[in-house]
Amino acid sequence: MTTADLDAASTALDAADRVVAAATARLAAGSVDEDQVLAYDLAHAAAAVATGRAMLDYGAKGDVEAGLTCAFVADAIAELASRTFGREALWGIDADALDGTRSFVASYRDPAFLASLDGSAGPRHLDDDFEMVQDTFRRFAEQKIRPVAEHIHRHNEDIPEDIISGLAEMGGFAMSVPEEYGGFATGTESDYMGMVVATEELSRGSLGAGGSLITRPEILTRALEAGGTEAQKQYWLPKLASAEAMAAVAVTEPDYGSDVANIKVTATKTDGGWIINGVKTWCTFGARADVLMLLARTDPDRSKTHRGLTLFCVPKERGDGHGFELSQEAGADGGAPGGGKMEGRPIDTIGYRGMHSYEIAFDSWFVSDDNQVGGEDGLGRGFYYQMSGFENGRLQTAARAVGVMQAAYEDAVQYAQDRKVFGQPIAEYQLTQSKLTRMAATIQASRQFSYLVAQLMAKGEGTLEASMIKAYVCRAAEWVTREAMQIHGGFGYAEEYAVSRYFVDARVLSIFEGADETLCLKVIARKLVAEHQG
Repeated sequence: MTTADLDAASTALDAADRVVAAATARLAAGSVDEDQVLAYDLAHAAAAVATGRAMLDYGAKGDVEAGLTCAFVADAIAELASRTFGREALWGIDADALDGTRSFVASYRDPAFLASLDGSAGPRHLDDDFEMVQDTFRRFAEQKIRPVAEHIHRHNEDIPEDIISGLAEMGGFAMSVPEEYGGFATGTESDYMGMVVATEELSRGSLGAGGSLITRPEILTRALEAGGTEAQKQYWLPKLASAEAMAAVAVTEPDYGSDVANIKVTATKTDGGWIINGVKTWCTFGARADVLMLLARTDPDRSKTHRGLTLFCVPKERGDGHGFELSQEAGADGGAPGGGKMEGRPIDTIGYRGMHSYEIAFDSWFVSDDNQVGGEDGLGRGFYYQMSGFENGRLQTAARAVGVMQAAYEDAVQYAQDRKVFGQPIAEYQLTQSKLTRMAATIQASRQFSYLVAQLMAKGEGTLEASMIKAYVCRAAEWVTREAMQIHGGFGYAEEYAVSRYFVDARVLSIFEGADETLCLKVIARKLVAEHQG
């Protein structure tokens, strides 16, 4: 591989950028709400092109890196071409808009070229400090999470307490908590990069029993940083850092998934606090949690939409993983009137087990004034505080997806080397080699883009890129895990192999932390249009 190869990749991406720009202009002249198919496809196309851009610096670090870069960019251009074929007028482009990339795509999607890379994953090129983070969390995942991951998944069990306590001892829950509150966060790039690296390694062990654990405290931590009073930070952040208090998020409602502005759960003022009534759903880890980050409507004027929402820290007792019922006695939580009930019903899922998700019903549940986030200044600002908590969640979700893909890829490589068909290992067949190379290129591109987004977010930037990486990588994880299953043949469909778990786990990634359609239409497409309009 030469510099000319990367120059060709960059030139191909320039052509793709022009297509994205033309479609953005076309969308800006119309309406995101009316032109939803264009907006959705544009969002994914822009995300793929941005992921390719993130690979160019990586490609300059060696021959394998350059090969993976060109392979990924060629795939991204080919996918863009398939999105626009026959829809050129809709995209606002000429039929020959991508003709200049044809020879590049032909060269680097050539089966012989892909097979020549031999499915190599390539090095990550992490700094020494982050290599140590990777090694530490990989070792923990190998020793503590992987041995029980299948049992947790097959039997829908709770996460063992020794995993939670072990992560706490390692400081896994303190990574996002500022140093002054008992954590390790310094407000630098290291906070974001460390979290991305750790999350990938834990997710490689198990998405449900590892990768998602350390995201719970971070969401509440960042919400408290954004709007909590000093007293609330002093009380909750040290507990979150030490895992004395495990958190869950209670935002989504049965009738309003991503449409947070129209939630119905109410918080009504009473002496010394608030009375919560209503139902939340998809509250992951809701039983084991010691505190819920709950968003409720405090202003009955629904015309105010998100401006009438307030955020609460809702303390609770730990419940059973297969459902729980809690009741309040008079005087609870700083003077509860008594009679409040909280009932959690588990939602059975095809994957992502261990954390458990719940529908939680609140019946006159009392929360003291001390736990209304932000005090008087926080009234009506809950939507903004919870969004501060969720912004980094998109980057973390991408890191979780990379971890799941990596696990699936490694199992596929091993199986391909061990399995003989028609007299030779299937790893020696061109089709298998081509698949493994494309999987490796997708994983490495996703990883390198997540590193770039972490660097941007550390500077207070990267909101659009965080949405893009989430949209791209979570869809990619479905393809990679599916291909890993296919390489396993019939055994990919057997529960005795972990690859089937990776596949069903990957399916949730495009749904939580912002459903794919909502993320593309309401965030990415709108931001692209806003930037175009200047």
